[in-house]
Amino acid sequence: MSLAQLSSPAAPVTVRPAVALADRREAASATDAVAPASAAPRLRAVPEGSEARGFVFYVGIDEAKADADGTSLSELVAELRRLTAQLSPSAETYAAVALAPEGAGGRDVDVVRLALQEPAALAQQRGDEPDADRHPDGVIIDISRKRVLLDGEPAGLTYKEFELLQYLVLREGRTIDRHEIIDGLWGDADDAPNERTIDVHVRRLRSKLAHYEDIVRTVRGVGYRFDRHADVSIRQASTPSPDVF
Repeated sequence: MSLAQLSSPAAPVTVRPAVALADRREAASATDAVAPASAAPRLRAVPEGSEARGFVFYVGIDEAKADADGTSLSELVAELRRLTAQLSPSAETYAAVALAPEGAGGRDVDVVRLALQEPAALAQQRGDEPDADRHPDGVIIDISRKRVLLDGEPAGLTYKEFELLQYLVLREGRTIDRHEIIDGLWGDADDAPNERTIDVHVRRLRSKLAHYEDIVRTVRGVGYRFDRHADVSIRQASTPSPDVF
């Protein structure tokens, strides 16, 4: 993943292979009146000896989705800058586009977080253990305990649904066809399902993953693939999983 500068709407997006950003500081005078928020959220307590100097607002959307919505990334950035200038003319703005290999999968907003090297996103990608006294947002796939947590709550997967997810997780980034899933999870068993039944199993699994369903990606005409997102951490015991390959 890398970043590219996002230019003004009239100019093309400049793509660079490494993180190379030109600062865009704009402070246009306000021309439209904006009503103040009646109950603006307050910042969390700022540690002593430090001060808030700004914020990061992640927007996850690719060009195809933006085009389907009748807009573009450049237009979205221009509108956000315009609104910022109206609310606070002295504000300085800085915009960048997060780039990923075509077809890499994953949620758009996670691509942005990882490209910008957000510490929490990187920690989740590495599978670092969260603090014991908090329930983090995101997905925890605990292979050692055979459970999945969604935003700190159990996903309620059946044994076979967890087996299916685990099978894909342990082959992360590789598209697995339906025949391989059947052979790997059922072998020569008399109750082995057909390909259509595998699709049903995957649909049920994805429905239980709720808004994280796209970690199990359908590769049309081929099979299924697990894509790790910034919001996904995987826990394994020190001993190898019995699901070897």
